[in-house]
Amino acid sequence: MNYPDFSDFALLQLNLSEYARMKCEQGSEAESNKIIEEVRAYIQKAMVRIQEIPDDAELTANEPDNLDSILKLRENGPRRLWNSLPDDQTLADKVEGALTGRMIGCMLGVPVEGHTVENMEAWCQYTGKQFPPIDYWENVMFPHAKNFYGAYGYQYMKSNMRSVPIDDDVIYTELSLLIMEECGCDFTTEDVGKIWKKYLPLACTAEEIAINNLNKGVPVDKVGITDNPYRQWIGAAIRSDGLAYAAAGMPEKAARMAYHDAFLSHRRNGIYGEMFLAAAQSAAFAVDSPVEAIEIALTEIPKNCNLHKDIEWALKVGKNVKDHKDARKLVDERFGGMHIVHTNNNLCLIVFGLMIGEKDIVKGLAESEAMGLDSDCTSASAGSIFGAIIGKKNIPEYLYKRFNNTIDTYLIGKESFHFDDMTRRFMKLTKSLYNI
Repeated sequence: MNYPDFSDFALLQLNLSEYARMKCEQGSEAESNKIIEEVRAYIQKAMVRIQEIPDDAELTANEPDNLDSILKLRENGPRRLWNSLPDDQTLADKVEGALTGRMIGCMLGVPVEGHTVENMEAWCQYTGKQFPPIDYWENVMFPHAKNFYGAYGYQYMKSNMRSVPIDDDVIYTELSLLIMEECGCDFTTEDVGKIWKKYLPLACTAEEIAINNLNKGVPVDKVGITDNPYRQWIGAAIRSDGLAYAAAGMPEKAARMAYHDAFLSHRRNGIYGEMFLAAAQSAAFAVDSPVEAIEIALTEIPKNCNLHKDIEWALKVGKNVKDHKDARKLVDERFGGMHIVHTNNNLCLIVFGLMIGEKDIVKGLAESEAMGLDSDCTSASAGSIFGAIIGKKNIPEYLYKRFNNTIDTYLIGKESFHFDDMTRRFMKLTKSLYNI
């Protein structure tokens, strides 16, 4: 696709702002302010005009937002991989492995989220760290700066880890557990909205807009499309994991739950991203390779949607991808101009990381992290799949020992969660789905 050229927008805005300031400083405040208000009004009208442009009819038909329509456009798939559950010890090892893999991937990626490959490599050279990193960061660029969630940069440094520090890629896994426990595994989008209002104090991009719309009384079916240009970003996809843990070995059920969760804040490929990852993570409990999980997950989203085509492409070219540099080059070429936290480009990086790693979680997450873009999201999602396949017993202890069985949270009324307790609670949900 050919995006508009936005490359000079930031400079145009800066220059316009500075000329306006200069005119104010030189005594022409009234006229300067008038022109700026005219520009602001024009931009607002332009946003309305852009949203009114008709979408391509054929692509729209291939990318429905309605669940029944989505289900009709899927390829044939297994839908369910286990007729019965493995023994408790095996299941617990896989559930805790998936949860642990997610937390490891997230904490590897948080300090360099959004950084370029070149910047990460330069930082490693400066600090004397191996690149790609196979352990947590000993140094971060802004240790005393607070992030959006109120945590300092130094809390994500290896020497300071005493738990899994807070992050949005962490709390949505916790939130999914609460949704299913309080509303059941047949929850609705309305249920998701109620739980968000109860527990989620803040969010960003599509999720922030969704919370604001909920608080304004916007109907649930309109929350995701009201004043929301981020509805195809990766925000829904990062919320898939907990749903998959509960629906282990049931990719169709995981994808259906993911749909109801995603619909609150996303549309089209934003929805499919969560459905795809939920299905892949669910399938990972019952298969031996990440590629097999990915192929199964493709059967849970519309076969002619953009995300399906992009994942098929990634599987095809991924056979020749040797490392993070190959992966990032291919994604930049295919998705040039796409935002760095969009669903499609990042999910292709997840596929590449899984293919490079195969069953080696250390290599797979190191390479995923080094690919950049939304690196904590991609590494975390890949970590769930690696962990579900290999189990916690096969994850190197040095990667989770510092967590001390504890996951910090900023959810309202919750101080922390614990790996062993979450594992038991997810397993209880899984057994309910298998009528045990």
